[in-house]
Amino acid sequence: MAATRRRPALTTAVLAALALSLAAAGCSGDDTGSLGGAPDGAPNGGPQGEVRLLGDGSTSLTGRQPLQPTPRKLRPGQKPPQFVVFSWDGAGEDEKRLFSRFRKAGKKYGAAQTYFLSGIYTLPEDKAKRYAPPGRAPGASDIGFLRDKNVRATLKQVRKAWLEGSEIGTHFNGHFCGPGGVDSWSVRQWKSEIRQARWFVEHWKTTTGWREAEALPFDYSRELVGGRTPCLEGQENLLKAARQMGFRYDSSGNGTQVWPGKRHGLWDLPLQQVPVPGRQFETLSMDYNFLANQSGTVDGAVEKRPVWEAQMRDGLLQGFERAYHGNRAPMIIGNHFEDWNGGIYMDAVEDVMKTVCPKKGVRCVSFRQLVDWLDAQDPRVLAQLRTLEIGERPEGGWRSFLAREARGTKDAKNVEHTGER
Repeated sequence: MAATRRRPALTTAVLAALALSLAAAGCSGDDTGSLGGAPDGAPNGGPQGEVRLLGDGSTSLTGRQPLQPTPRKLRPGQKPPQFVVFSWDGAGEDEKRLFSRFRKAGKKYGAAQTYFLSGIYTLPEDKAKRYAPPGRAPGASDIGFLRDKNVRATLKQVRKAWLEGSEIGTHFNGHFCGPGGVDSWSVRQWKSEIRQARWFVEHWKTTTGWREAEALPFDYSRELVGGRTPCLEGQENLLKAARQMGFRYDSSGNGTQVWPGKRHGLWDLPLQQVPVPGRQFETLSMDYNFLANQSGTVDGAVEKRPVWEAQMRDGLLQGFERAYHGNRAPMIIGNHFEDWNGGIYMDAVEDVMKTVCPKKGVRCVSFRQLVDWLDAQDPRVLAQLRTLEIGERPEGGWRSFLAREARGTKDAKNVEHTGER
């Protein structure tokens, strides 16, 4: 993100460590369970009633969020939808205008998305010391504070994204990775970080002084139900804190393309291992991880970029196809609003979005919409789905696999997973 203070350069050591540590939507049809509230699966309408400002007027109550489908339970023997979640870490708008680009792409291709907003992206740098990061001096951050014009632009994009049906989650605040970072935080420290991430969004008029600016159209204390930790670190204590803070899910894990369960009472929706075409291993479904296994730098060789772009696009598509034609596990894709290696990862992700979202039986949804659907299902059906391995098609077809008489067999109560994947 453009800012007066930048995140540190990606060193070879950091990239290598990440590579080692890190080395899944709506249409109609009889073959998928409807997520829509209307008889034809059409989503609900927009906000209703009068606007009621909250707190200092930074946020407001405007009624139901627009374009939210109503989850429905799968019918006996009904094939599940193929959910795909596109999610973004940091979610600020700078001169690259990638937030607005993917908002427009989502509208074009029918994709609700999750934007994990960094709380300090709503905090002006001259008010940086309002942030008290655990174990560090007030105002410390390993990512930059945005310029005022970029804070304004970010707030504009957040407002529009929510009104268009997407979700605003959190990437927390200071993005502290590695030794002494978020992986070392206690439950108490994580709760402090969550409270501050909420406060910055709920009080940006106080910190900016922009009293005449339009309020965000949601109550963030209700909207914020999930996030992703910096560098996918610190999940264990984060889960314990987040459950107490009203979260419903977390996407900080390192997983595979299987149906999710819960950990510490939250849906565990990790990034997933997907193929790296032309190489004999898989990596996580995120731009950063492809970069770490390709150039190892944000400014790699120009002549190799077309190959790297195709490798990420095709790897994500191969992961999608094995789920779509296999176990139908939700596909989780994570990214950053960055122009690494000339923006090739942004182009690859948009290619994937326009390829998969229009397909029959596919629903490109936010994490919140996904967990709404999961919560609406019979736990015995979800347990049955979790018996399927990566890319595995149900023996005898979906109708017999999920028929009413086939339910309640093995692993019927295995909803909560308390250990690592």
